[in-house]
Amino acid sequence: MTDDDRDEIEVPIEDSIDLHPVRPRDIPDVVRSYLDAAVERGFREVRIVHGKGIGFQREVVRKVLESHPDVEDFALAPPERGSWGATVARLRNR
Repeated sequence: MTDDDRDEIEVPIEDSIDLHPVRPRDIPDVVRSYLDAAVERGFREVRIVHGKGIGFQREVVRKVLESHPDVEDFALAPPERGSWGATVARLRNR
């Protein structure tokens, strides 16, 4: 078993994902995989919690969302769902 195998994170597929426990370098792959799985499970909207911080993770998430073929649109979450610490994405049906 390599270090990479031990570091894999199992992410439950729900209508929201919290990226706080994810290493920054893994965020693009985790978000892509999460979106693919969410679409397969029929979710039409998901919330991605990236934190408020300095905005680095938010920008990484936005870049993935902009390029993902199953994302219809996205915006910062409303105040009751995380405000600028989370992004809500609407997904296309496959």
